[in-house]
Amino acid sequence: MAERRVLWLGLALLALCGAFLAWQLRAPFGFILGLRAAKLGALVCVGAASGAATILFQTVSGNRLLTPGLVGFDALFVLMQTLLVLFLGGVGLAGIPGTIRFLLEVAALAVASAALFGLLLRRDARDVTRMILTGIILGVLLRGLSEMVQRLMDPSDFAVVQQAMFASFGRVEPSQLAMAAVVLLAALAAALRMAPALDVAGLGRDTARGLGLDHDRVVMGALLLMAAMVSVSTALVGPITFLGLLTASLARQLTVSHRHAILLPAAALLGALILVAGQFVFERLLGSQSALAVIVEFFGGLLFLLLVLKRKRR
Repeated sequence: MAERRVLWLGLALLALCGAFLAWQLRAPFGFILGLRAAKLGALVCVGAASGAATILFQTVSGNRLLTPGLVGFDALFVLMQTLLVLFLGGVGLAGIPGTIRFLLEVAALAVASAALFGLLLRRDARDVTRMILTGIILGVLLRGLSEMVQRLMDPSDFAVVQQAMFASFGRVEPSQLAMAAVVLLAALAAALRMAPALDVAGLGRDTARGLGLDHDRVVMGALLLMAAMVSVSTALVGPITFLGLLTASLARQLTVSHRHAILLPAAALLGALILVAGQFVFERLLGSQSALAVIVEFFGGLLFLLLVLKRKRR
């Protein structure tokens, strides 16, 4: 039953992608299709990466309330962009080829996020309150550092940083999208191969070790895969904090399964569906250029509050 639902999600995504590309298509067809295909690819990659990465993060942390963005990853990205503009300047940063800049950002984010999440998960994975508070404090610290540095900038350089602070799907280069898709597909394939071990790891460290699983090795592998997914999606379009929480919660409700072989593709497909459907409605049906990331963050934040209140009543 769960496998069938995942199949229906895949078919729905294919149909929606076709509608996104072909809706009210006019000449010049090749040029317009190229622009739409690049935006569609970014939407699918970011949605899939956010959903699958959050499932991995919730498994290794042992809690369904957490998402990588909640523990300061978005603030880390903003700080990194701020420092780049400070040292290189807006003109110097724009002079770096897009592909090289993308690779440098992905590498820096992957290393920093692996260190950050490894620090959070080393001892306090079971203490959810301490984990959330630690992540929030780290986020506040990183944002404070970013704001302090931004006050030293020229207005033109600050405008460059401000543009990078919000997710945008309209400034994706095809070369960057191709590299992001390759990394994402490789990470998803590796995560699916780890699915049986992740099922056992989700039972808890003591139980998993009692069943003969090298829990620490599995957690480190999942952490590296999650860091790769989140780093690629963030470097591609910018930070989106609550999309992963939204897709992971919907995937669990829809599939009613604890198997990662089901949850990972379901969350990836739902993340892509949410972004493609939202962009299609705003751009094609309503003719609006509203920021999709703002709407996703709003509903994702509401869902987080509902989950916290629900757990508190229990």
